[in-house]
Amino acid sequence: MNIKKIESIFPDLHKITKKEIRDKVVSCWAESIKRGGWEVEELKDVPFTLLIAEAKIDLVQHTNNVTKIAISIANDLKSFYSDLKIDMDILIAGALLHDVAKLMEYDKKDGKVVKSEIGQFLRHPIGGAALAAKHGLPDEIVHIIGSHSKEGNFAKRTTEAIIIHHADFLNFEPFHQ
Repeated sequence: MNIKKIESIFPDLHKITKKEIRDKVVSCWAESIKRGGWEVEELKDVPFTLLIAEAKIDLVQHTNNVTKIAISIANDLKSFYSDLKIDMDILIAGALLHDVAKLMEYDKKDGKVVKSEIGQFLRHPIGGAALAAKHGLPDEIVHIIGSHSKEGNFAKRTTEAIIIHHADFLNFEPFHQ
């Protein structure tokens, strides 16, 4: 697995100030790529969702867009509310990993991306949360991954998780109408 290639496709990774968290984010992506049977070069062929027949952006673009929007929202909120605490390392890591397990939820069959066998039983928020926990990421990041989608609708989301949830849907709902 070429770690440098993984690092190069996520430009906001360098904004995580804690090297330990940064390295674990890369390790999660490396494991998901390997377990899903993908190559880093193939990630441009992985749609960010299977719910939109002709998705215009891929998983990497979606992940980068969600991360950029989450950072922007967090910075704006902090400028409006000086006492609001947002951990930017947690936020950025959570944004970069929110869909990491889609590489295990999806499979390649006859030139198409389809639900994998495990994807029939386990959606990416749960698989991604388990992967992040396995790699020793903080519970706050595991929480963001596990609660960013409908699976988190009954959870009490942290501020960082709320931001990621909305950034994700801002990058989904307009294309799914």
